[in-house]
Amino acid sequence: MFKTVLIAGLGLMGGSMAQAIKARTDCRVLGWNRTRETAEKAKADGAIDAVATEALLPEADLVIIGLYPQATVDWLLEAMPRLKKGCVVIDMVGVKQFLLDRLEQAALDAGVRYVGGHPMAGREFSGFDYAQPTLFDGASMILVPNRSSDEAAVQALERFFMALGFGQTVRCTAGQHDRMIAFTSQLAHVVSSAYIKSPEADQHNGYSAGSYRDLTRVAKLNEEMWSELFLCNAGPLVDEIDEIIRHLEEYRCVIRAGDRAALTALLRDGRERKERLG
Repeated sequence: MFKTVLIAGLGLMGGSMAQAIKARTDCRVLGWNRTRETAEKAKADGAIDAVATEALLPEADLVIIGLYPQATVDWLLEAMPRLKKGCVVIDMVGVKQFLLDRLEQAALDAGVRYVGGHPMAGREFSGFDYAQPTLFDGASMILVPNRSSDEAAVQALERFFMALGFGQTVRCTAGQHDRMIAFTSQLAHVVSSAYIKSPEADQHNGYSAGSYRDLTRVAKLNEEMWSELFLCNAGPLVDEIDEIIRHLEEYRCVIRAGDRAALTALLRDGRERKERLG
């Protein structure tokens, strides 16, 4: 198991990861953040043992990156040559092919073992102040092995994340990840953001309940992060947007035509699919 873990990026995800590691393992945790004030706060709060410096990079057995996609690439391309040989590196970015295309060969050249990662957890808030050690409890941790990561590294990560409280780990390819996340996560954020733009939203108070809250919750997003994620995964996401538009047009057509039988059939199909899929 890993003795020293370095976390780069101490926002919601990185901060929560640091807190979980400190609470549930004996690992020494080093923390780096673009704003040093945040790293100092994390140290004062006990989420990390020390603020990471360039001199401490070679001491890390495991490096976890909690930055935006391009910032993750930039940070790792600079840091990889200074990491010790055999170090395991994993990101927490919600797109994978974009990162793999830019980091796989660099990891091979540097002699580090890079694994793409994506913890399926989060909140509609951002920043270290909202971090919590239980954020990942019961969640799925997706792992994307590649040419730079051996089986030993992937197995070590599986044991590590299960020890932090994750409910399961899932291995997949970068392409499979990006197609599924376009459907299960990114599309939901696009739909929520579009839905809340109805002129009727201004008068929702007194007329809304659980359905409204459920559908609008993730419209409260970090637009800087999500716009970058959407564009890094544009192909699969546009495919999913096209698919939901096709189905919405089916509903619009039968409602406009007053065709109750066809509408009932569409609604029945949706209900049965949800019951079957859970």
